[in-house]
Amino acid sequence: MHRSTDGNGIVIKVGVPALLMALALGLTACDSGGSGEADSPASGGPSVIAPGKPGEAAETLSARDAQRRGADDKPNSADVRYAQMMILHHQQALQMTELAPEQAESEPVKRLAERIAAAQGPEVEMMRGWLEQHGRSESPTGHAGHEAMPGMASAAQLKKLRAARGEAFDALFLKLMITHHQGAVTMATEVKSDGNDVQVEEMADDVIAQQTAEINRMRDMD
Repeated sequence: MHRSTDGNGIVIKVGVPALLMALALGLTACDSGGSGEADSPASGGPSVIAPGKPGEAAETLSARDAQRRGADDKPNSADVRYAQMMILHHQQALQMTELAPEQAESEPVKRLAERIAAAQGPEVEMMRGWLEQHGRSESPTGHAGHEAMPGMASAAQLKKLRAARGEAFDALFLKLMITHHQGAVTMATEVKSDGNDVQVEEMADDVIAQQTAEINRMRDMD
């Protein structure tokens, strides 16, 4: 506080942070002393904005409803199936990348295979850890086979890749891996709509971002 020197009384100068704090306290006092009707849509306390799933609008919930909603954010069957199936999906990609050091001719193809292995190996372990954390088996149930998953190479295609060398290997590797990545993106997109677990959604986001970038890179190499 500063006194004026013009003789007209006292002028109080308050810093901006103090002024904002005073305003906030005043608003809080007004809210607590008001009618109590406007805090939330159902008069259940302060309102909370809950983001909707992809393609859905956000919701305005009371604090009480938001707390109940939070209790429902448990893994569902789509989350579990995604983790189980994506482990198998990644494992096939790792099998393909293991062939590149000895059989590929192109150095960019070899480096790409190395990057794919470096990314997907830890992702497999992360999904295994998630399943263990939630008491779920790594092995999927009711699965018709690897080829039922989008993008998976057939046994005949893998046999052909194992036999290929040089430019023939490079071309087939890129063709199979582009399709394989597209399948992974499809699976990740589906679990973002059907799943309920935040960690699974984050893993799916990583798959979409990383593998979409790699698809574009492989198309440039093809």
